[in-house]
Amino acid sequence: MSFPQDSGGISLKVIIIGAGEVGFHVAGRFAREKKDVVVIDTDPQAIQRVAENLDVQAIQGSGSSPLLLEEAGIREAEIMLAVTDSDEVNLVACLVTNLISPTTKKLARLRDAHYDAYHQSLRDSAPHIDTIINPEIEVVNTIQRLLRVPGAVDMGEFADGRMKFVGINLDKDCPVTGIPLSTLASVTSNVQPLIAAIIRHDEMIIPRGDDQLQQGDLVYIISEEEKLLDTLAGFGKRAHPLQRVMIVGGGRIGFRLAAHLETHGIYTKIIEKNPQRCLELADRLDRSVVLHGDGSDQELLKEENIQDMDGVVTLTDDEETNVLVSLLAKNLRARKTITKISKFSYFPIMSTIGMERVVNPRLSAINTILQHIRKGKVLSAIAIRNEQAEVLEAVALETSDIVGRPLMQVKFPSGALVIGIVRGEEVIVPSGESVILPGDRIIIFATCRAVAKVEKILAVKLEFF
Repeated sequence: MSFPQDSGGISLKVIIIGAGEVGFHVAGRFAREKKDVVVIDTDPQAIQRVAENLDVQAIQGSGSSPLLLEEAGIREAEIMLAVTDSDEVNLVACLVTNLISPTTKKLARLRDAHYDAYHQSLRDSAPHIDTIINPEIEVVNTIQRLLRVPGAVDMGEFADGRMKFVGINLDKDCPVTGIPLSTLASVTSNVQPLIAAIIRHDEMIIPRGDDQLQQGDLVYIISEEEKLLDTLAGFGKRAHPLQRVMIVGGGRIGFRLAAHLETHGIYTKIIEKNPQRCLELADRLDRSVVLHGDGSDQELLKEENIQDMDGVVTLTDDEETNVLVSLLAKNLRARKTITKISKFSYFPIMSTIGMERVVNPRLSAINTILQHIRKGKVLSAIAIRNEQAEVLEAVALETSDIVGRPLMQVKFPSGALVIGIVRGEEVIVPSGESVILPGDRIIIFATCRAVAKVEKILAVKLEFF
């Protein structure tokens, strides 16, 4: 999973401009991978937080300054990541980097929808940004997947979407609780699900064939796309048509989501407190119903028949409001709620208070960065469950010891598991008898304790470009 090292054994250099939540967490990830990381930010408190908590170099100043970039070592940097809160600063940082060090890979966060139509031009022309990240687009994609997949509280996609990685909570009436995993196929319509991990009382378990599922478990399942609904039905999660969605909060994410739902013919209501914003939304949306009001008003929710909604998505800028409205919606029997939370510190308590489906634009941005920043034969990486584990997608080469033998004979670290094989157009959910061939795309699940060992295997056993 780590980047290749040069012939002198020196780790490659990464410059991160912006020490907010995204920059801080990505810097921490790279620091753990022993990369040479420099973080730049104008905010002295943000820089102090980085310096005190991470093993990286922290510089206070403007990341769009040519002199500061030179001082930070931009000419030697493999990657420059611009993730400040200002799209303009991020763009200028990429432009200056392109002038000083054209070979440095540039990634930038651009949130303003006005730039959407110009993403390709910004890649093809100066400043030649290699990857543009819009966390609002990513979080809307996450929301629409959670709305459509029955029971899903967490999701990832691999092999261009052909393989799904889905987390579901097991209800009291789940038909497979108390059954050994090795016999699941007998009660799941002969669809043999592969369970990658179980979260039980906040502890992650890598399951074995004799393990049994329990009520309240959070279970991560790997499935081929075309078999996903049948697989989930075996766990008591049955699909319902998505026809009616209520959005509380008509900001930029709320607008993007409503526009997306409109294109799919889904009846959409938006509740927004700001009357001027209501007028803007009504003017820009074609079929959505825009209501001026307070989404935390229980009487308003009742008047708008919230109990008939297939999904309620809370997207205001206030964390407490989002949590309150989601709790009200659940109490009023909305079928599904999705809650936007921006503060990472809130995540540990969400499941405790019954908030199963939580989205975080910053976390969406981090996962997108990880997917685009890996080099060589490691194609993507997704962190799950507050970074308790990672799912990696890589390409197996002929030189690897993991090819040509049944998986049961391959020595993988404890806590690591091959959960998918993609061979051309074929998607394989592996068993112990499965054999990896050269050129296969393999998907590996690894707990945080096993990641370092998996990194070593991938770095040694898989060649890089």
